[in-house]
Amino acid sequence: MILPAGILAFVTLQRLGELALASRNTRRLLARGGVETGAAHYPILVGLHAAWLAGLWWLAWDEPANLGWLAVFVVLQLLRVWVIATLGERWTTRIITLPGEPLVSRGPFRFIPHPNYAVVAAEIAVLPLVFGLTNYAIAFSVMNASVLWVRIRAENGALREASAAR
Repeated sequence: MILPAGILAFVTLQRLGELALASRNTRRLLARGGVETGAAHYPILVGLHAAWLAGLWWLAWDEPANLGWLAVFVVLQLLRVWVIATLGERWTTRIITLPGEPLVSRGPFRFIPHPNYAVVAAEIAVLPLVFGLTNYAIAFSVMNASVLWVRIRAENGALREASAAR
């Protein structure tokens, strides 16, 4: 089946491109005096997402796609682009703050404090549902929620500290 493999290829290439963008932005932020927080849990986050995508390739590459769930996933991709565009050079997969810089409060950040995590959490559930993998969606959503619980606490602390430096 071409559609499932195409969807998974798109997501794989998207994630690889985002890792390259994040790496570039990370280098630039650190060169500007950025401070990284939460580095200890970062490999767990990367491993979880890699396992999620690898498992989807293993289980879903030839499964029929539910077009309703696929439409939801497409909307999530638009939201993902909105978040990345809003953060611009400050978007990265790591927690890096610039002490003294104001927090981003435009775009999706006007509505919720961590829109990227909301989009990612939804993607982790929705993409498996595109292929009818309900238990997979639940299992990875629970694992992702536990990692996000640690990550959001670390990020909120880093943002408070960076804001206090202003």
